[in-house]
Amino acid sequence: MSTLAYDGTAMLGRQLRRLRNNPGLLILTQTMPVSMLLFFGYVFGSALAMPGEEYRAFLVPGLLVATASGGIMAGMFQAAQDTHRGVMDRFRTLPMSRAAVPLGQAGADLVVTAAGTVPFLLVGLAVGWRVEGGALGALGAFALLLLFRFAMTWIGIYLGLATRNEEAAGQLGGATFLLPLLSNAYIPTEGLPGWLRAVAEWNPISAVTAALRDLFGNAPVPEGAAWPVAHPIAGSLAWCAVLLAVFVPAAVRRYARGER
Repeated sequence: MSTLAYDGTAMLGRQLRRLRNNPGLLILTQTMPVSMLLFFGYVFGSALAMPGEEYRAFLVPGLLVATASGGIMAGMFQAAQDTHRGVMDRFRTLPMSRAAVPLGQAGADLVVTAAGTVPFLLVGLAVGWRVEGGALGALGAFALLLLFRFAMTWIGIYLGLATRNEEAAGQLGGATFLLPLLSNAYIPTEGLPGWLRAVAEWNPISAVTAALRDLFGNAPVPEGAAWPVAHPIAGSLAWCAVLLAVFVPAAVRRYARGER
């Protein structure tokens, strides 16, 4: 086994044990999406043109992606916490790959996200959401969702290493809540003003949400949309590739540099 794979696996185990010892955080991260589904699905659904069950079917993929975008906040807080408490400095003194620590954090987050998606989908089925696109489409949607979460987590890790402060990371992470609001996660973008629709449709969340709706068979690809939403699968993969190409090496360099 290569040094990176061995060290990365060790760091992944460390992160999973860390999460196991903080059950309150796990409970919060698992119940929040379900609470949002019930609130948005039954409150907003009654105020939109879509009937309630149809809106909830439209909403489930959007909430999946909105939750995946929370990888920025999760990655940022954990990286900033370890940096602020000196854990990263201790890791740098060990003879291990410089990429192992951020890779272990991103990998552990991916495992928790994959497990946490299951109860959310069960609640979605209970409120009327269905997979209409077949098993292969559903598997593709799930894989794309995890890829997007992985990319979002690397953004958060880089920002957490850069801020180096738990309080600052918490405040900055809270601002990421606005990202799904500027997308098609909760409402269709067709009725938005032209400039706002363009902003929303060039948001990576919109491309991934449209891709999941297409793969699950929940909603057709909107007509006249910006390129990432008009070609959602290609647009989502392009966004993920760009984000990973930028933030994976940036996070590894930032970790290796320390305070310099």
